[in-house]
Amino acid sequence: MKQARIKSKHTQQQIADQCGISKSLLSKIENGQTSSAVATLSKISESLDVPLTWVLDGHPETDLVILPTVDRQINADDNDMGYSFELLANRSRFSRIEPTIVHVTPMDYNKRHEPYTHSQDEFIYMVEGAMELFYDGEKHYMKKGDTSYFKGVKPHLFIPVDNDGAKVLTVFVDD
Repeated sequence: MKQARIKSKHTQQQIADQCGISKSLLSKIENGQTSSAVATLSKISESLDVPLTWVLDGHPETDLVILPTVDRQINADDNDMGYSFELLANRSRFSRIEPTIVHVTPMDYNKRHEPYTHSQDEFIYMVEGAMELFYDGEKHYMKKGDTSYFKGVKPHLFIPVDNDGAKVLTVFVDD
C-alpha cells in the first residue's frame, strides 16, 4: 500500500484526509502495525485507485491463481471489528471482482462498530450459519444458501444471530 501511495506521488496526509482517517492510523496500516476495517481499507484503495484485493494481499499479478485452503490466511482478525476475512484470489490489481470469505464472529451486538460503507457493490452468499444483514436502516435475516447483492455506498453491517457466527462468501464488484 505504501508503494502504491508513493508511486501515485501522494503524502500520507493527503491520503488520510481523502479517507477521513488520521495520518497516524494510515501509517500504522501501511506498516502492518494495526488491522483495519474493510471499509477503511476500501477508502484507501479508492484513494490510491487500486482494487481492494491489491491493498489486502499484494501478491504479484498472474493469469492463474490457485490458492489451496492451507495457504490462505485470515486477515484483520480482530474481534472488536466483528469479523475477519480470507482473500480467495488476487489475480491482478486491475481486477474488478474481489472474492473474499468473511467470518462473522459471534459477539455482543452492542460492541459492534457503526455500519460500513465503501465504493464497491457487494454480492454475498451465506456459506455457513446465519446472520442479520443490516442494510440502509433495515435488518434482513439471512441463513445458509441465501444471497444478496447491494450497493456498498449504503450503510451496512453483518450481525451474528447466535454464538456460532457465520461464514459469508463476499464478492466486491467495482463499477
